[in-house]
Amino acid sequence: MARPVHFEIPADDVQRACDFYSRVFGWVFEDWSEFYGRPYVGIITGAEGEPGINGAIAARRTPGGPGIILTITCSTIAALRPHILVSGGTAEGETYALPGMGWQARFADTEGNQFILHEDDPAAA
Repeated sequence: MARPVHFEIPADDVQRACDFYSRVFGWVFEDWSEFYGRPYVGIITGAEGEPGINGAIAARRTPGGPGIILTITCSTIAALRPHILVSGGTAEGETYALPGMGWQARFADTEGNQFILHEDDPAAA
């Protein structure tokens, strides 16, 4: 079964968004920009073992673009892609590597909400 494992908050000003979420919720941040090639800051929302998931704040790709994006883990992206498309969803690009972590692909649901599928693969390059 596929489960949510990560969320992404798009921001026009990444530092401003980090400051907001730090002040409001006490979240802690780590710079992950080197993995993404653009401003991308990991969010630690709580202690390991507590309920909840961690996420990131990312530089918005387009002005007025999508809101919060959920990442869902799955066994194989290729197996889910046809189900997404036949159910009215759309692929928002090709599958890409997250070096040393796995493979990801971005999709949109029938309402235009974007989500990312993640397939674990430490050998991804």
